[in-house]
Amino acid sequence: MDLSGFIQNYWPFLALGLWFAYKWWNSSRVVAMLPALKERGASLVDVRSAAEFASANAPGTINIPLQELGSRLAEISKDKPVVLCCASGTRSGMAKMVLKKNGYRDVYNIGTWSKFLAS
Repeated sequence: MDLSGFIQNYWPFLALGLWFAYKWWNSSRVVAMLPALKERGASLVDVRSAAEFASANAPGTINIPLQELGSRLAEISKDKPVVLCCASGTRSGMAKMVLKKNGYRDVYNIGTWSKFLAS
């Protein structure tokens, strides 16, 4: 099978692999930037449910569940960086889009909440 045939037959798997690679790369980038973001007064926001947050969380994070984010924007400063997390990075990715649509410019998705523990 030639390369074009391989891509044609397996493009969904290739796309999925690229998506996971991007999530890993972006998360690693944000972890590396975290000390500087914290120095700038970043808000660390966990968008998991209240029950998930209560079971385990990273020190310094605040819990604003994704479904409540739109009604609680006033709790997050637009003048400082915002670093979002959840269980896998998917909900925090959606939260990043919500914040961007509402005028937040300095927004980062670190992925899973446990990555805050590494910094």
